[in-house]
Amino acid sequence: MGSRTSVVAGGLARLGVGVGRYLGRCLRLRRGLGLGLGLALLGGCPTVDLGDTPTDIGLCNPAGGLTYFQNQIWPNYVVRTDPKTQCNQGNCHIAGGNGLDFPNPVDYPTAYRRVQIYLNCGMPSASPFLTKPLAGIDAHSGGDIFSSLSDPAVQVFLNWFQ
Repeated sequence: MGSRTSVVAGGLARLGVGVGRYLGRCLRLRRGLGLGLGLALLGGCPTVDLGDTPTDIGLCNPAGGLTYFQNQIWPNYVVRTDPKTQCNQGNCHIAGGNGLDFPNPVDYPTAYRRVQIYLNCGMPSASPFLTKPLAGIDAHSGGDIFSSLSDPAVQVFLNWFQ
């Protein structure tokens, strides 16, 4: 009986090795096919446009966004027709200037992010970006830029939030 057991045990051991090799080959083949199929599927996926990079959490993002900032706020509010009231003068708010500093030359996305710190989306009329240059509200070392809320540039600013 002892020899018969060893023959059976030896046969099972050989069978086990054979089955193990067979399974190993199948798994490698399947893994290779799965990896190749997965890469082929991923290669065929279209690029998804997620839109503009989101602003930092907690920063105010007015309804008009960067486009309105570039097309309306910058030319009508920051760069005014009277050089004495322009915010982007070398001794005022150009990089390294007072508080809010604009990049020079202008880089609209960077300038927009810097302005966002001074916006109040809950109450736009309380935004430091408006109250500092507006007469009689907050002291502004550059003086009063806007005499009242009826100034056309102030209206451009307030429209940014609608």
